[in-house]
This record gives sequence, C-alpha cells and structure tokens, in this order.
Amino acid sequence: MDLRQLGTSDLRISPIGIGAWAMGGGKWDWGWGSQNDYDSLRAIYEGLETGLNWIDTAAVYGLGHSEMIIGRAIKNMPDRPYIFTKCSLVWDESGRISHSLQAASIRRELEGSLKRLGVEQVDLYQVHWPAWNGAPENASPGSIEEAVCALAEMQREGKIRYLGVSNFDSEQVKRALSITPIVSLQPHYSLLARDAEDSVLPFAKQNSLGVIVYSPMYSGFLSGAMTSGRIAHFPEDDWRKRNPNFKEPLLSRNLRLVETLRSIGQRCNMRPGEVAIAWTLRNPAVTAAIVGVRTAQLVRGIAGAAWSCLGAAEAAEIDHSLNSVAA
Repeated sequence: MDLRQLGTSDLRISPIGIGAWAMGGGKWDWGWGSQNDYDSLRAIYEGLETGLNWIDTAAVYGLGHSEMIIGRAIKNMPDRPYIFTKCSLVWDESGRISHSLQAASIRRELEGSLKRLGVEQVDLYQVHWPAWNGAPENASPGSIEEAVCALAEMQREGKIRYLGVSNFDSEQVKRALSITPIVSLQPHYSLLARDAEDSVLPFAKQNSLGVIVYSPMYSGFLSGAMTSGRIAHFPEDDWRKRNPNFKEPLLSRNLRLVETLRSIGQRCNMRPGEVAIAWTLRNPAVTAAIVGVRTAQLVRGIAGAAWSCLGAAEAAEIDHSLNSVAA
C-alpha cells in the first residue's frame, strides 16, 4: 500500500486509517450503541494485516473505553501502528461531557490517554474541538492559544510527537500556527458534508498541512448497508437517530445517492462505501481518510478504496447525482 506524508512531518501513513469512535461503545452521549470488545480487537488486527498503519481515537470515545481497547490491541506489539488521539472534551463522574481548553485540563487529558493507551508518546495529538456543541469559543474555559501552548510544552517533554487540530476553521488554524507548528487538520468531509471545500481544504493545501478527513462514509450511511428499516431500529443510544441525514426528508434522497455509488462500484469492482471513501481521497488537499470499523468484516469492505482508480468520469457521475438529489 502506498504511504503518504502527513503534512511536514516524517509520518508516512496509509491512505486509510482505523477509526475507533464506535469502539467506545454505547451508554454515552455520542455512542453508536453497544459494541463487542472482541470484535473491536479483531477489526484492529484485520486493519493492520491489510496494511493500514494508524489508528485514530479520542479520549472521549466511550469515556476512555476506546483508548483502553487500543491499548489492549497494541500491547507488546514489536512494531505498533501510529496512534492519533485528541483532547478538549472531558467528562465528570456522571458521564456529562464538557469542553475545556485550559492548560491544566489538557495536561491531565494527555496523561490519562497515555495511561489508557499504554504508550509513552502519542504520534499525533489533536485538539478535538475549538468550541463545543454550537456554543461560542468563550463559553468554554481556556482558549485555543492556551491549549496549543500547553501542547507545545508537552511536545518538548517528549510526550507528543506531532500536533494537530480537528474541526478548526481556517482562522482558528492560523491562530494555532502562530503559536507552534501544526502538521495536520482533521475536518468532517464526505459526499454529504462538503463545507470543508469552501475554505479549510484550500487553506490546508496552501499551507502544506496534512489533512485526515473523518466520516468519509458519513457515519456508515454511504456504506451501502444502510436501509430505512435498519435506521428505524437504531438503538436509543445511537447518536445517529438525532441526525437529520438519517431522517426524512433527507433520508430518501441520500439513499438514492447510495444507489449511484453502488452502480459505479459494480463497474469498478468496489463496494459503495469504497467509492465514497475514494471520492474524498481524490481531493488533492486530502492526505488520508479515517474510516470507522466495528468488525473485521467491515475492514475488508473498505480497504479497496486505498487502491481505487476512481476516474474523472465516475467523479462527474457522482457530482451529477449529488446535484440531482439536492434538487
């Protein structure tokens, strides 16, 4: 599998990385319903055997559980994958999530992540959110500048290899870059979430930032396995029940888009989800895509996107379909 340089770092990463959000399980505000830990471990091992060489997680996924599963998976590995995780979302004893950019909080979060992961250094440590849940930045304690200064200090201590940011707009990235070098940006980007094309992706390319996009299959919607019946039976602790794209009137139009991806995939020997992932990787600003997996079978259903030769004709067909379903 061809590897790609992440920004100005010396990290050479596979075009697809193992996303561990769903591995946190359910019973928290942004969970995906229950998840079997054995399935998570097998998914990680399958991904690594396929050639994927990095795992992206966050402390908040499952309130620490995702990081603990990754720690179990990589324990005693002689040649472990790169580990990317995130900070800024914290929780209390009752599981209530809040947001902090204070230096002391950031340090506590990193120490907790290192312990759960069982490593002495995180390869890429990212500020997860510059603000939280639609609130303005000043609604949270601390600031982007305070958080990034704290990260730079911990990087000098050897606990962090490289720094990144997630969900930042271009102006917020500029503020972070004014403090210390940042090697990557992690935006939400898929066929159903294209806002990053307006400013963030051009800014990243212009400034030689690596870009690892998340949810390229829009949290499983574009995988080809989603149906209206399956969505109707999501468990109550699956956050997608609250997402407009999983409800009418958007549900039907999005399912029509998936059929276009399926048609293209049949011609290219790819699954619909692989076509959706490959579409994001066509953007010249995008370095790689995080793909969430819950089982080894799901890993086998996305790996083909890394070798895709999705052409201009297929991309144009997808764009036409997007315009049609949006009409």
